[in-house]
Amino acid sequence: MSTDLSRQPGSDPVLSVENLDVHYGLRRQRRRVLHGVSLNVAPGETVGIIGETGSGKSTLARAVLGLVRASAGSIVVGGEDISAYGTRQWRALRRRGVIQYVFQDPLRSLDPDLTIEASLAEPLLLQGVSREEAATRVRAFLSRVKLSEELLDRLPGELSGGQRQRVAVARALVTDPRLVILDEPVSALDSANRVQILQILKELRADGVALVFISHDLGSVAGIADRIAVLYQGELVEVGTARDVIGAPRHPYTRLLVGSAPTLHTPAADRAERAALRALLHA
Repeated sequence: MSTDLSRQPGSDPVLSVENLDVHYGLRRQRRRVLHGVSLNVAPGETVGIIGETGSGKSTLARAVLGLVRASAGSIVVGGEDISAYGTRQWRALRRRGVIQYVFQDPLRSLDPDLTIEASLAEPLLLQGVSREEAATRVRAFLSRVKLSEELLDRLPGELSGGQRQRVAVARALVTDPRLVILDEPVSALDSANRVQILQILKELRADGVALVFISHDLGSVAGIADRIAVLYQGELVEVGTARDVIGAPRHPYTRLLVGSAPTLHTPAADRAERAALRALLHA
């Protein structure tokens, strides 16, 4: 199934994926992970990708990041067709900071032996930014993710999980990327930190950064996404505004996801978190 996720006709998307297929394995044992996926994300837009484990969410992210090769289709980022990029081209693209990635576990992306200041400055120094300018930008972005400069001399292991994830978000944004992919960025956090990260991401959309927010948690996606795309068995089966997908799901799988989302419907879910997520959705 091929689904066009363009939000505004005629707008130039930051990310354009067309009829993407990804297969794993050798010829006789090839396993189809993604089939016919088409996705456009505009500047300043947040698209949530929702689906259960094995639906192809992380494979889509890895394909856009050049970590897995597409079997068919095209991927265009910022007007560049990156579908057939080689190792050197990908290295140059990453060094320019056009695309950034935020992991579920920030310890995977933060060097445990580097201070927070050194970790945030590293991508800027690789771009040739002076140490003075890097220091200024590091402090500016630390403030934007609501962290104190007192943390700059600490190591990642000395921070809480919520603080580490905010550092990871700052590190992804410090190079002024056009596209940030977030793969389950709040699933390991408690409810208070989860809502805080979602609020920070929502505020950052005003900069024109395009966000692709990948999660199995529909409640978290609803709190940040302009539109939601539903992946089921490697295909996009439904797409629409967050309000429409949650309020009037069309596909049976989407209805199942909405009906089973604990942060949206389960009475035992944390009331404060549900209220905060609802406020984000209707803001």
